Amino acid sequence: MAKRKAKSDTLAAFEKATKPVVPQMYVLRLYVAGINPRSSAAIRSITAICEEHLQGHYELEIVDLYQQPMLAKGEQIIAAPTLIKKLPEPLRRFIGNLADKERILVGLDLRPKKN
Repeated sequence: MAKRKAKSDTLAAFEKATKPVVPQMYVLRLYVAGINPRSSAAIRSITAICEEHLQGHYELEIVDLYQQPMLAKGEQIIAAPTLIKKLPEPLRRFIGNLADKERILVGLDLRPKKN
């Protein structure tokens, strides 16, 4: 009987490995403070990461804190730029310099954390 179970486990592992992976939808919100070099760099950086790694499986909303200050209060934004990953859970926040691509990829669960 042990062989039958082992064979069943192997089949299940094979089916799981060959099953097409459907990427989850990412819902991201980027808070910036006006249009300045820092905000522009954050927008370019996050857009490039999304296009390269999430291709069509993301919603990116860019919020200018000067235009919509009430959204900042509701999300408790204390600094800009701030990126919030709303979905998939868990919720994550990235504050400040968003140019560190590796840090963002790990935070978005797109790359395993290096030890």
